[in-house]
Amino acid sequence: MAKKNETLWATVSFITLIKVYIQLQSQVVSQVRTVASSISSATPGKFLLLQFSMSQVTQVGDSIANLIAQVQSVIMTSVRNQKGQ
Repeated sequence: MAKKNETLWATVSFITLIKVYIQLQSQVVSQVRTVASSISSATPGKFLLLQFSMSQVTQVGDSIANLIAQVQSVIMTSVRNQKGQ
């Protein structure tokens, strides 16, 4: 428990994000294979769940890409500011 005036920080590394993203991708690929292997018995609900899973993976991937772009921007700004001194 945090003491008064103490800030708690959560730390997430890029490698952790990438590993979780890869796991999510693998799960979606597995779901696609399962639905594709029994396409004749696939229900609309299965397709909707699959579409939802795919959109989640896309959103996570986009978030990681945006985070990397922001970090790159901060680094480039820092380098530019160092050159000016």
